[in-house]
Amino acid sequence: MAEPHRPLDGILVLDLGQIYQAPYCSFLMAMAGATVIKIEPPGGESLRRRTMVSGGSVPQAMLNSNKLGISIDFKNEAGRELFLSMVDRADILIENFAPGAMDKLGLGQEVLLARNPRLIYAAASGYGRSGPDRDKLAMDLTVQAASGIMHTTGFPDGPPVKSGPAVVDFLGGTHLYAAAITALFDRERTGRGRFVEIAMQDTVYPCLASALGMHFGGLRGKIPPRTGNSHAGLAMAPYNVYPTQDGYLAIIVVKGDHWNRLLRAMGREDLMGDPRFATNPARVQNMAEVDAMVTAWLAGMTREEAVAATRKFGVPAAPVRDLDEVINDAGMHERGMLHWMDHPEVGRVCLPSSPLRFTDAPAPALKPSPFLNQHEEEVLGGIFGFSADERAALREAGAISVAAQVKG
Repeated sequence: MAEPHRPLDGILVLDLGQIYQAPYCSFLMAMAGATVIKIEPPGGESLRRRTMVSGGSVPQAMLNSNKLGISIDFKNEAGRELFLSMVDRADILIENFAPGAMDKLGLGQEVLLARNPRLIYAAASGYGRSGPDRDKLAMDLTVQAASGIMHTTGFPDGPPVKSGPAVVDFLGGTHLYAAAITALFDRERTGRGRFVEIAMQDTVYPCLASALGMHFGGLRGKIPPRTGNSHAGLAMAPYNVYPTQDGYLAIIVVKGDHWNRLLRAMGREDLMGDPRFATNPARVQNMAEVDAMVTAWLAGMTREEAVAATRKFGVPAAPVRDLDEVINDAGMHERGMLHWMDHPEVGRVCLPSSPLRFTDAPAPALKPSPFLNQHEEEVLGGIFGFSADERAALREAGAISVAAQVKG
């Protein structure tokens, strides 16, 4: 049976990404059908060296599924020339080096777009290619701090707290994908490529909507307090994470009908129409009493009993699940988002597919992330047409690494 057509079939992507941000962008492209060539320096990108389990890095395996792998030394003249010959054929180039890093190698946007005017050069950085913060070192943690995420996270009487996941890296990767694909769409109309960029800090500001609403609204420009698990703008109630006998349940009431459903679940129909709680503004004014009421109701229930009760009455709620519960989520496995894989470097792991779904074009089967330089022959020999002698000469010149031995 023939493979289904996927939206990015025939698109060739050169992925220079490191850590999470750019590799996630190019992973989405690979899962949408693009041929993605992961280009790493000798020794591999830094994420490959985070050996969290024996033999390899699980994040590296997650973000580089379905890519081809090759190792090129950009500091070597023959390596740079090899790379430039690959750029001549590429549709998209992805990188998240510090601004100016590619220019220092003689491989910046102006050079590459001059060689290939149809190229989409997509770059991500912490604070953008312009402005006073351009050259500041940027990691997910530091951008969380600079962007406002940390100051709005935590409890009122505690210090700022980072988000548990690397949210800024993945916000950046998602926006970088959007920028590159938007430019690719425009190229189909104009025939011209372009440089596109995202700044990690820029992607965060819209996420602060609730806190900004409080800042410019009720607080008249004062800094909002940290709100723990309550609404960041303290504009909804109930909106919190409540303890049960053996875990926690998150509950949010958006509409008045949701409140009445919750009252029915709690057996408190007597409070329907009570002016202290009848509207959201009233419940916000009495937030402590509302939270105490819900907390008292859940105190005698297990988490699963609480989930069943809220589901029965149609209350927006969800259990606070640990990693193992998420990894084994039946719905995500049924939808094809999660897959168990016996990975040759990191062992048996549960890896994600793409969240993007296209009608009549299911995501391809997950393939393990490449070993360092695993696909030299397929990339240079198959895609770019270098002979065995030419590849040997490149190795002799130090342009590419010795091909990795794939573990059986």
